[in-house]
Amino acid sequence: MSASASQSELRLVVLGRPGAGKKSAVCNILGLQDSQQDADAASGIQECSKHRGEAARRQVVVVSSPAWFGSDCDPKERRRHISSFITLSSPGPHAFLLCVPVNQPADEEAKALDVLEELFGSSAVSRNTIVLFTHTEELEEDEQLEEYLVTWRKDLLELVKRCGDRYHTLETRSREPEERKAVEELLEKVEQVVRESGTQHFSCPLYQDAEERVRERQEEIVRQRRGNQLNSQASPPDSPPEENVTEEEMEAVREEAERSTDGLNVDIDSIFPSSSVLPSSPAPSFLGGLWEKLTAWMRWLLTLVRMEALLGSLVGLFVGGPLGGMMGATVGSVATEVGKRKTLEKKEKKER
Repeated sequence: MSASASQSELRLVVLGRPGAGKKSAVCNILGLQDSQQDADAASGIQECSKHRGEAARRQVVVVSSPAWFGSDCDPKERRRHISSFITLSSPGPHAFLLCVPVNQPADEEAKALDVLEELFGSSAVSRNTIVLFTHTEELEEDEQLEEYLVTWRKDLLELVKRCGDRYHTLETRSREPEERKAVEELLEKVEQVVRESGTQHFSCPLYQDAEERVRERQEEIVRQRRGNQLNSQASPPDSPPEENVTEEEMEAVREEAERSTDGLNVDIDSIFPSSSVLPSSPAPSFLGGLWEKLTAWMRWLLTLVRMEALLGSLVGLFVGGPLGGMMGATVGSVATEVGKRKTLEKKEKKER
């Protein structure tokens, strides 16, 4: 891959917990079929993947990485995954896309942002990360994502705030052309990130080290191939081995170099100590940790029960006893039915 080609393409790194929708995000961006990403999943292999294609009249490279930021990830696997996605997205991504399910607590994603800051510096999050919301089908039919975030999910809004108030979703309730429009809007936001950062792409010492190693390995592969060709010829050509290499050949060499580059010197011990507690988060007490988990799950629970069930629960709580339970159930059922009728009325009005 030539320097000009590297500068003209948009490089994206997709991160997220298991089941966060990374695979769907990659497929949506590049217009891939799910079967084109099923090979590793079918074999049970969890590896970083790199896909190149065209989207919204742009050349795009998407690197997807397993969830290496979780506390249950094996340290050796974590080091390998981090080294791999850095190398595959070298010389540096234009944006990190953090897939965030709207139907889950945001504690794992908050940890992911902490780790990105520790690895690459605070600007990686504040300037170069976009929250990509997934599983939006869990929202009510007439509920907008913005309304849902403001009303129910202050924890998700905090993630967005940390990422410079940048967020997006590729999920629409209709097919083409809305899906492709969502992709185009995402890439426009990525280009806006690049303009605001004032640099060609994100860079830091880890990425600079990765690019240097890839280039050295790339030159080594070219010399080996040209040396083999010289040995098979009766007389050497006039040009040196490094010349007369086509762009397609260099792209193939680049990919081979990325796959075969040795692991980077990533210091994960200071970021992931044996206690699995991130340095940016002080060790909580037992009750403090329990309360934090409880409040996170309560926020998630509210997205499931919504106002109808909540109203019935409150009635049962304040009245108390068997009578309160009966009244709460009745109020909750009535409120739910009223909500359904309102939704049906809105739908009928739209159809008219």
